[in-house]
Amino acid sequence: MKTALLSLLVVMFVSSFFLCTKTLAELKPGDPAPSFVTTDHDGKKVDLNELKGKWVVLYFYPKDDTPGCTIEAKEFTELYEEFLENNTLVYGISADTKESHCSFRDKYRLKVPLIPDEKHRLMSLYGVEVKNGVASRDTVIIDTSGNIARIYRHVKPAGHAREVLEFIKENSM
Repeated sequence: MKTALLSLLVVMFVSSFFLCTKTLAELKPGDPAPSFVTTDHDGKKVDLNELKGKWVVLYFYPKDDTPGCTIEAKEFTELYEEFLENNTLVYGISADTKESHCSFRDKYRLKVPLIPDEKHRLMSLYGVEVKNGVASRDTVIIDTSGNIARIYRHVKPAGHAREVLEFIKENSM
């Protein structure tokens, strides 16, 4: 009897955890974006709730200063002013340290704020796959109401920033 009761309690606990946790695969356009408060590489506060009224792009990438990640970061930088003109804030997120982000940003003169997520908190919140401490290359676009507008999974870095900008332009009208 005790074993059956204990088993039931364990099943209920585990089930409640999974029922309360949405992953990226479960998040879909129209869902409220999971809120968070963190800091970028410069120590500036980033509070998603304070960004309502703007489009927000969260692009998750594997590692600073690697070929694909550099291409993606440079393309978001090249289009940064155009994103701002379209009421859009862009944040790059990886598991790298603040110091690594600062070095990466300085080396390539990146304009996009980078968010260190060493403990994978944001990755977990948005269901981004992490293998060996490295995030998959996923992008989440959040609309001006704070809802998920689009999710891109396992993207190819070349041309992705332009694709994201075009999506925002098409959906801002």
